[in-house]
Amino acid sequence: MENSRKIVFCSMLIMMGIVFAESRNTVLHRVGGGRNSWAPNINFTEWSSHEQFYVGDWLYFGFDKQLYNVLEVNKTSYDNCIDEDFITNITRGGRDVFNLTEAKPFYFLSGRGYCSKGMKVAVYVYDFEPPLAAPLLVYNGYPRIICSQTIQYVLLAAALACSTLFKYI
Repeated sequence: MENSRKIVFCSMLIMMGIVFAESRNTVLHRVGGGRNSWAPNINFTEWSSHEQFYVGDWLYFGFDKQLYNVLEVNKTSYDNCIDEDFITNITRGGRDVFNLTEAKPFYFLSGRGYCSKGMKVAVYVYDFEPPLAAPLLVYNGYPRIICSQTIQYVLLAAALACSTLFKYI
């Protein structure tokens, strides 16, 4: 009875390790790259092209709220710098965040005429897909991929080794 508890405990630890290894921490993206970079004359298209946005990430907009604002808009409003009938006004205090909650394009602009001065950004959000676990081995000079069944055997062996260690601890 005691051994089966140890095996279950070790198996749970290994499985938790696998689950956490395939997840990622959310990222806070500072729009424009700086602390207060939601301003005219910044190339937000260039900035966003070097970022990778995933569901759960956050956008940080730092700006002077007396001059600028941040509006989430649709693609038509984004393309034509229309600041009416926006989806969400993100503006609160000039250091505002927005959670990217789904995989889709999000469009933001600053109203009051600043959109036409370049204050707009489009971000394309993706679901996070963990990398495939297929390590390569070289066998007689030829690469071989470890199949998932081999990985399962390794995990089973680790769980058994863990339970054996608990006998002597």
